[in-house]
Amino acid sequence: MRLTVSICTWNRASLLAKTLERMTELQVPADIEWELLVVNNNCTDETDEVVGRFTGRLPIRKLLEREQGLSSARNLAVREATGEYILFTDDDVLVDPNWISAYATAFRRWPDAAFFGGPVLPWFEGTPPDWLSLTFPRIQFVFAAIDLGPASRPFAGHDLPIGANMAFRCKEHRKFLYDPQLGLRLQGGLGGEETALVSAMMEAGAEGWWVPDAQVKHFIPKGRQTIAYVRKWYHRGGEYLARAAVKPGKRLLLGRPLWLWRELVESELRFRFRRLVGNPDSWIEDLKAASIARGRFDHARIRE
Repeated sequence: MRLTVSICTWNRASLLAKTLERMTELQVPADIEWELLVVNNNCTDETDEVVGRFTGRLPIRKLLEREQGLSSARNLAVREATGEYILFTDDDVLVDPNWISAYATAFRRWPDAAFFGGPVLPWFEGTPPDWLSLTFPRIQFVFAAIDLGPASRPFAGHDLPIGANMAFRCKEHRKFLYDPQLGLRLQGGLGGEETALVSAMMEAGAEGWWVPDAQVKHFIPKGRQTIAYVRKWYHRGGEYLARAAVKPGKRLLLGRPLWLWRELVESELRFRFRRLVGNPDSWIEDLKAASIARGRFDHARIRE
């Protein structure tokens, strides 16, 4: 079996070096051939030098994607992959030594499946604040983390693989590419490109499996271990929802329907009050609701 591993990167040379160093510890079965594609998405740091240091230590091939954006970089990797399956991870991830082996076992166990995903656990910089440690399982997606438990099972509903640790059979993936209008870009981006792609696959009848032994750890810097970062993430979720036009209702105030004003004010006041008087378990859901409401409000497009 031949596999392709892909890492898309933009200006994270120091973290990329740690990611690649960990990959030198992979325990790849003798019957597996593999390649590692590192897609440079217009980096201006020492990324090329870092990649060069691992030539000979890893089966590495460097690619350049001029179109800025994670979706465009991933699409290039899909087009260039020579493996039967492509495994995606990120430039700030530490893979388990058994990572490739666990996926290879899953590919053989479920030969009709088109996509797979495994656990993404936190790799905190320093010690996280108490509120984050307490609530992390409830907001893990904010930090590109996921853990669906120790048992293999098919993906269904809202439980889907995420980009730091997912794999696809290439023949299906080439029919379903990432939307360049979604995903991280130099000037931000909405995200949601992975969900959109996998959802389209499932609607077409594709099957996916959770692979609990294919573990990775995702870096969470101090700058993201904040309430402000959580708010920003859910604000983008509200912005995503607002892309669908909002029905205005009968009364408007400064161009927004009154119900949207009420949702914004009530959710924000509820969060602020419960944060003052309660513990994180009592206000984390209010934080989510207030942030989503603000995103919907800020980006609402009114439908006549």
